[in-house]
Amino acid sequence: MGIDAGKTHHHAVAIDHEGRTLLSRRVVNGQPELTDLIDDVGALAAGGPITWAVDLNSGGAALLIALLRVGGQSLLYIPGRIVHHAAAGYRGDGKTDAKDAAIIADQARMRRDLLPMRADDEISVELALLTSHRTDLMRDRTRTINRLRALLSTYFPALERALDLSNVKGALILLTGFQTPEGIRSLGAPALEAWLRNRKAYNATELARLATEAALSQVVRVAGQCVAAAVVETLAHSVLDLNRRLAELDKQIEQTFRRHRSATVIESMPGMGPLLGAEFLAATGGDVTAFGTADRLAAVAGLAPAPRDSGRVSGNLRRPRRYDRRLLRVAYLSAQLSVRSCPASKVFYDRKRAEGKRHTQAVLALARRRSNVLWAMLRDGTTYDDRSGAPPHAEAA
Repeated sequence: MGIDAGKTHHHAVAIDHEGRTLLSRRVVNGQPELTDLIDDVGALAAGGPITWAVDLNSGGAALLIALLRVGGQSLLYIPGRIVHHAAAGYRGDGKTDAKDAAIIADQARMRRDLLPMRADDEISVELALLTSHRTDLMRDRTRTINRLRALLSTYFPALERALDLSNVKGALILLTGFQTPEGIRSLGAPALEAWLRNRKAYNATELARLATEAALSQVVRVAGQCVAAAVVETLAHSVLDLNRRLAELDKQIEQTFRRHRSATVIESMPGMGPLLGAEFLAATGGDVTAFGTADRLAAVAGLAPAPRDSGRVSGNLRRPRRYDRRLLRVAYLSAQLSVRSCPASKVFYDRKRAEGKRHTQAVLALARRRSNVLWAMLRDGTTYDDRSGAPPHAEAA
């Protein structure tokens, strides 16, 4: 069974072991319709084995996947990229949902390297949703700060240079009340400092000084300043609200992460805190044994080099083109943080640097070694032990 999944409808194609089409149907993405499809396919199989294959592992295919799992069906995941490249080997240049579904079914019939779709645990699914939402909020925050800086620099560039809008909450608090040179000059540094202190702005004295100096350096009024200042005030409020929502979300992610059975093991690894640990669980589904080996986990994370050999050229290793960017981000950031807090990681990093590797290369090499260690820790359910300067089971990994 090949399913070309969509948001409102799926197209399903059933073929037999010789590739003959037995069923081709467009199905509404709803429980009654999908249940009828599953029943009809079961009748076609007449009690024989059925292999389902789908090109999405979440989103619009989530209801179908849940129904198949409830029914104990065998389910494979074939990424859309594979379907796209496989389509070039079939007759005709046309593209339809029915053709894509047939290709998915045929690939599931012929290929032996496809893995069953893993069943993520409930907490990992929750973390995937929460971390995805956090990424969206972080992107919204970055876009809003960039718009604020760009607008502020058009009429008050001295203040834009003086304030650190990305990291200093007090700078945003300042912009919610005063956005123009005239407004800051008329208030004066002492009164501005008091105003900031009343709103619990950190380092109010320095902020007031910087803002006053910027206001005194500009006496010319730029056209459109009043409207621009009003927009800057709105954007500053938006960033503060996003900061508040992110702080609340981080607490929720941390609480959810600590409920997972592997949280203690993951967090014991130097450089792995609740947020990176949550992203790791979201990317792996909470069960690293689904990857089979530590090498497979490293390959999926983009940490294992891929050979590019041809003819007499051998030993030519390159960075892989296809990998899970979330896993690579977690591995890289945690390795970079561990250099500061873990003596064993610092020794390994310094050795790679002494060998002539750049900083990025040394961190990636460290991340590759740490992925082996983390996989072994999760496999055995053991926490990191730095008493000997090396993690447990590092050799076995």
